[in-house]
Amino acid sequence: MHTFTDPLTARIARFLQEIGLEVERCELTEPCFLPGVRVERGRVRIDEARLLYPGDLLHEAGHLAVMTAAERAGRQGDVGADLGEEIGAIAWSYAAALHLGIDPAVVFHPDGYRGASQGFLENFSKGRFAGVPLLQWMELTHEPKNAATAGVPPYPHMVKWLRD
Repeated sequence: MHTFTDPLTARIARFLQEIGLEVERCELTEPCFLPGVRVERGRVRIDEARLLYPGDLLHEAGHLAVMTAAERAGRQGDVGADLGEEIGAIAWSYAAALHLGIDPAVVFHPDGYRGASQGFLENFSKGRFAGVPLLQWMELTHEPKNAATAGVPPYPHMVKWLRD
């Protein structure tokens, strides 16, 4: 992977690679669902010159993370059409931001989530974790009531970052 100029973009891209997602720095000339980021065949392609919000990388990666490996390999373009995957990606990206020590407001910025960013931030900060039962079903994390039995910390701790 080529290095990125912005330290936050570089940090996020490095994390995505460490968990097993392919990341490519490139020039994107075609329209993108989110400025400067496009998913192609399971790979996160980043045009740093067009990227407006580095936190969008975590959200798009969250979509890939909640797909099966076979689904990831073939997915491209707008990866957020499935509502279940969207809810899972939201919870995943919140956990990823905390894991990286990034303010979740970087992911849930005012220009994202069709105006619902503040609501997500408020819900997550108060422990109302929508999407966590889905992530638990995918064996990525554990809800608080099940974490002790599993012997692991509860969400937002992730036991693994990618669905098999």
